[in-house]
Amino acid sequence: MSLYEKYVLPKFLNCACGSKPVSYQRKKVVPHAEGKVLEIGIGSGLNLPFYDKTKIEELWGLDPSEELSKMAKEVAIQQGIDVKFVSSGAEEMPLPDNYFDTVLVTYTMCTIPEVHRANTEIKRVLKNDGKMIFCEHGEAPDANIKKWQKRINPFWGLIAGGCNIDRKIPDLIQESGFDIVEMEEMYLPSTPKIAGYNYWGYAVSKQ
Repeated sequence: MSLYEKYVLPKFLNCACGSKPVSYQRKKVVPHAEGKVLEIGIGSGLNLPFYDKTKIEELWGLDPSEELSKMAKEVAIQQGIDVKFVSSGAEEMPLPDNYFDTVLVTYTMCTIPEVHRANTEIKRVLKNDGKMIFCEHGEAPDANIKKWQKRINPFWGLIAGGCNIDRKIPDLIQESGFDIVEMEEMYLPSTPKIAGYNYWGYAVSKQ
């Protein structure tokens, strides 16, 4: 691991993913999590202040970054919320089948190297009647913006921890065995359009 990845990147991601428009999106989706909850890519704990504790039976947070998890543990203490932290990537989770009522994924599908495999794992650990709540940025609908996304994406990932700004989020979800029940999409205000097209909603396993 480089010095940049260890010391600079975690703080950069915490700042970028904690902007006001992004925080507003988190506030929209996180309170809907309930029961036994697994957060994929808990990162530095930016979602923790928005959980409705009265709905949570268990909260698990998965992330491969020890540096970000240390930050999240501090936030958990500040928020008075108990989190079971799991140090792992999402492509192969050391978690039981059919266990969680809710899996929350926010601004994470953009970064997971093998996202189809990870979404298949999410389906495995989710109860048959559970839901995956998502809030992600991805491919824009406008041809000109999409063109710039493709141009910039190879360089973007180098400074942003492997983040991709042009992934087709709805396709990634549906191709992994989910049905999208509800979804909204728009450009976030005060955010560069190449990185600010958002999709959010929830999906359930195809029966």
